[in-house]
Amino acid sequence: MPDAPDHRPADVRDMGIVHSALRRDLRRMTMVLESDAPITDERRRALAEHALDMMHFLHDHHTGEDDHLWPAVRSRNPDAGPLLDQMDADHRRIAPAITGLEEAARAYATDASARDRFSAAVAAMAEVTLPHLRREELEMMPVVAATLTDAEYEKIGKRAFVKPKSFAELGREGHWIIDGLDQEGYDRIVSVVPPPARFVMLKGFKRGYAKKCQTLWGGTPAADVPSLSLALLDREQQ
Repeated sequence: MPDAPDHRPADVRDMGIVHSALRRDLRRMTMVLESDAPITDERRRALAEHALDMMHFLHDHHTGEDDHLWPAVRSRNPDAGPLLDQMDADHRRIAPAITGLEEAARAYATDASARDRFSAAVAAMAEVTLPHLRREELEMMPVVAATLTDAEYEKIGKRAFVKPKSFAELGREGHWIIDGLDQEGYDRIVSVVPPPARFVMLKGFKRGYAKKCQTLWGGTPAADVPSLSLALLDREQQ
């Protein structure tokens, strides 16, 4: 007999989908910055601004986990303590990389000669962040699913990741998250948005996001990079 709605384990697929968007654009930035092709001033400024947006998103994402999700798991599941401590330690290690990339992005926005510094900061961010994302998905999120019901997880998610943001911010982030997703992932993300708001998000912000992507990646191989799930990454390595 299937679990009753109030007792279903948390559906944590959205966390992996968010991580996949971060991995995708870290790769895209690396591809553009390490290419021999010249970067126009418009693209340079767009890359710097996008890096700042991503770091703002990542900081808020970690804050939501630290202030809401992890404490809920810790209070319900004391055995998860060591793994939660590892998540906290990972976040502390990532914080300086966020600051470093923000500073490099601001420098690159005003000075094209800061390209190497910006590229190095993107690489440093990937080096410290990508192992954490993998560990969180493979080790932490199964514990979350076993500890919280889907209703509890959804309530925490709205409080931690949705309520603090404006509708415009959610609309822009929504298109960034679904960029390059497979159908299952797309359906999962759009299902959490109520139908009226879903229509506005999908239609109202589509053109602006497409224009941004053209400025950032248009005419480069980076434009073809899909959302980078762990399953896709593992297939690449086979």
